[in-house]
Amino acid sequence: MTPLATLLAERIRRFGPITFAEYMRECLYHPLHGYYSRPEARRYLDYFTSVDVGPIFGRLLARQFAEMWELLGRPAEFLLVEGAAGTGRLAAHILEFCETRLPELFGALTYIAVERSPARCEQLSARLSGFIEAGKCRARLEIPRHIAAGCVFSNELLDALPVHRVVQQDSALRELFVTRQGESFTELSTPLSTCAIADYFAAQQITLKEGQIAEAGLETCDWITEVARRLGRGFVVTIDYGHEAAELFDEHHMAGTVLSYARHQASDDLYSAPGEQDLSAHVNFTALQQWGARQGLQPLGVVSQTSFLLALGKGNDFADLYDEGMDEAARARARLQLKTLIYPEGMGERFQVLVQQKGVAATQLTCFTQL
Repeated sequence: MTPLATLLAERIRRFGPITFAEYMRECLYHPLHGYYSRPEARRYLDYFTSVDVGPIFGRLLARQFAEMWELLGRPAEFLLVEGAAGTGRLAAHILEFCETRLPELFGALTYIAVERSPARCEQLSARLSGFIEAGKCRARLEIPRHIAAGCVFSNELLDALPVHRVVQQDSALRELFVTRQGESFTELSTPLSTCAIADYFAAQQITLKEGQIAEAGLETCDWITEVARRLGRGFVVTIDYGHEAAELFDEHHMAGTVLSYARHQASDDLYSAPGEQDLSAHVNFTALQQWGARQGLQPLGVVSQTSFLLALGKGNDFADLYDEGMDEAARARARLQLKTLIYPEGMGERFQVLVQQKGVAATQLTCFTQL
């Protein structure tokens, strides 16, 4: 048993079964034994993100942020808030590019790198020390209370927020709790732990099929609600893998979408190594739009990462791929990195990009330009 498994087994023995959301939260965010409390080097053994491919992902994002700043009327201070900034590699790519290629935006920019893991926050602060000392970046444990004008964005954050698992059983919703049987964790069907779960599916007009397992992303709804409350004027950009509700809860997802990741292998074994394997669930983009709208966020669209990046790069024929003085071999490597991000066989069609706005009069974003 992992150290976290021992702690969870004792909690269940003393207090009874726990919701899957509680289990997932401890597996990922326990301060000592959670997956994201480990050094980030451990993550590379299990999975890669778009940021790992190279700097072009951050550079094209910076192009879109510059356009958003323009649409907001070039405010003197533009807060760019990254949720789950990790060790700051994406922040470094964006800030370095803005400093050299987008100096007017850089002059107005304050980058808020939000990271809840103390260990990763330390690494982030070290990597971005120059920008922090210059007053262009701040490391924070949470999103600022008020963002007068800016953009809140995340890359592969919401798939790692805890979810409740449910099953349609005898024409009623039941919740799957985590319990202990002998030496193993197992699932137990119980009445719903909160009426918010039933409200979640009703708001989206979703009725599960008999025997179907699904997730209720209540924490994701809370997250977008809080972001919308704190944003005065600006944008929210969510990059993650997932679907809109009609597809997310269709017959192709009868077993739900929660998976574990270890050594670049996905598995539906969610209980074998608590704290030592990543857990994630597909993002429900319909719920993000609905709960965001309740707080004044207007959805501008959902596109694949392929469409998003190609639309941003075509304006200058992807000149942002290259650094000055690159030889042809380095330029070829940069083109291969882009292909990894946009090809359907890579990350291009797996990841979707949702953009929402609040308080912006006229909004015509390049990322939604037809190719």
